[in-house]
Amino acid sequence: MLKSELIERAARFRSAEDDPSRSLSDCPALVLNADYTPLSYYPLSLWPWQTAIKAIVLERVDVVSSYDRAVHSPSWTMQVPSVIALRQYVKPNEFPAFTRFNLFLRDRFSCQYCGSPHNLTFDHVIPRRLGGRTSWENILTACAPCNLKKGGRTPKQAKMPPLVPPIRPTSWQLQERGKAFPPNYLHETWRDWLYWDIELEE
Repeated sequence: MLKSELIERAARFRSAEDDPSRSLSDCPALVLNADYTPLSYYPLSLWPWQTAIKAIVLERVDVVSSYDRAVHSPSWTMQVPSVIALRQYVKPNEFPAFTRFNLFLRDRFSCQYCGSPHNLTFDHVIPRRLGGRTSWENILTACAPCNLKKGGRTPKQAKMPPLVPPIRPTSWQLQERGKAFPPNYLHETWRDWLYWDIELEE
């Protein structure tokens, strides 16, 4: 299968030919760092068209591609940008924030006991009543049934070893995780800048 066909299967790209019918609210700009890589994959780094245009006027970004749409004022007309690149490189933090979303992303949105993607919540590997901390290394994603089944026991006591031991991920690791989850909607002008976790033919 060709690379383009694999990408189409992973994420639906909308043709630029449809631009004239687009609402401005449906014209976000893909934001690239100064090295022309997305600031974030999951969630995808997008700015509303108003924010993107303001950044252009303030000369903080360069326009890479545009929609076939324009906005007007009494004195000027500007194409709505579809891809922009920061002029100054933003160095990502080495470690991501310890948030609900990032924890789910680290664990690939699946229960770390049974692999289910449904009814997800969190579990303290070492229960708090036994001194377990609320930290990257002691929290993992669990479905509600597994969480209830394990209860206030350790995985060893419950005979429920985690599929993958919980770790503190780096920002790079989460970015790599994010490539496995293409959004359902992508504009074709973004195609050259996104590299999803898809096996390509040699």
